[in-house]
Amino acid sequence: MFHLLTYTLQLKQYIMTSKTNLKNRLLPALVLVLAVMQLIDPSKIWTILLVGLGGLWLVSYIMARSLAANLKLVREMRFGWIQVGDVLEERFTLQNKGWIPATWVEIEDRSTMPGYDASLATGVDQSSSARWRKNGICARRGLYLLGDTLLHTGDLFGIYAVTIKDPSRTSLLVMPPVVPLPTLEIFPGGYSGEGRPTPHAPENTLDASSVRQYVSGDSMNLIHWKTTARLEKPYVRLFDGAPASDWWILLDLQDAAQIGSEEDSTEEHGIILAASLADRGLRAHHGVGLVANGQALDRLPPRTGIGQEWEILRTLALASTGTTSLGEVLEHIRPNLGHNATLIIITPTVQLDWLTTVPLLRRRGITPTVLSLDPQTFGGQVGNKPLLTALDKMGVAHHSIPRDLLDRPEARPGTHGKREFRISPTGRAIPVRALEDYSWRRLSE
Repeated sequence: MFHLLTYTLQLKQYIMTSKTNLKNRLLPALVLVLAVMQLIDPSKIWTILLVGLGGLWLVSYIMARSLAANLKLVREMRFGWIQVGDVLEERFTLQNKGWIPATWVEIEDRSTMPGYDASLATGVDQSSSARWRKNGICARRGLYLLGDTLLHTGDLFGIYAVTIKDPSRTSLLVMPPVVPLPTLEIFPGGYSGEGRPTPHAPENTLDASSVRQYVSGDSMNLIHWKTTARLEKPYVRLFDGAPASDWWILLDLQDAAQIGSEEDSTEEHGIILAASLADRGLRAHHGVGLVANGQALDRLPPRTGIGQEWEILRTLALASTGTTSLGEVLEHIRPNLGHNATLIIITPTVQLDWLTTVPLLRRRGITPTVLSLDPQTFGGQVGNKPLLTALDKMGVAHHSIPRDLLDRPEARPGTHGKREFRISPTGRAIPVRALEDYSWRRLSE
């Protein structure tokens, strides 16, 4: 089962505040003029007008104060696991506990999520409530605020304007999508038994000791056919002496190397690829670490388990481009990678200067696998063929990643609502939890 987590930071509960402003100043001016006329030249006409207009002013004020005191908005959302493409669903309840109907209420939503706006105009009768739902697609990864909310209303005569502020809000982290990947052979560092053995691996022959269920990306050469036939599910062999090596995923986010914009950029495709590889590695029981040269150098040491997946997805959700080059990052982290680690480099660069660090990595038993995002398929003028040729000459494992490899529906899952998925042995995502299973919670809870 693959897990997509939602990072939510609930802020303290605030009390709704209201403000009543005089909107129409003509009525008070008329009442003042009539009062002066009554003092100068007393008359029943002035008295009737003064009582009528003064009464209207008083009734309007009482209505406005009643609305300010009795209108309340309850804003709830389904708290689940949110990623790019998931449906965000909120439920709004507008309550009016007073005896004055709110014939019009304008709701102003101050959420910061791109493409999502819950603002609308509605109304509610006296001593009643109105409820509706708002759906929106989480279009971009990142940290956003839901709320706060303003209610704009007024009395029936339009003399007073009432503004009610509900400061309740919740911060919501939208994770990058995790997608099933085609077979990308990752060369293990210093070990054999997974993928293709390295030329200097210490083990020449190994015996299969056990099997485990196939996960997407496993080499077909490792399938244990007898167990597969007996259990009617694909299983792969595990070897003595070939423990699962740690995976270091290095995501190159140097700004100068990126091509494209928003979801069609090498930046976003690199982040999706890093998230998907991390999920694949963790499901294969590798310790997975992450390095990203964004605005700050993000570094998560290899660990296993769902907690590590959460940390990696959270880091990728907040990642942005920086100025540090790939070569500088490799020089900085090389002493800390450890021996016999697997290094997966995801980069859109076409520069060759960073290749000078490859021999130094190999001396430590670190085997790099380069996933080169082809910039030409993202609209760039230069392709990655010179880089791939240089990698071939050095004997470095590599894969060219075109734009359309991840530009498919699976890269934007959950368009029918938030779901929990399990991954079949063939890499297919199967929903196992429906949207209705998530409970409603208020934003400030």
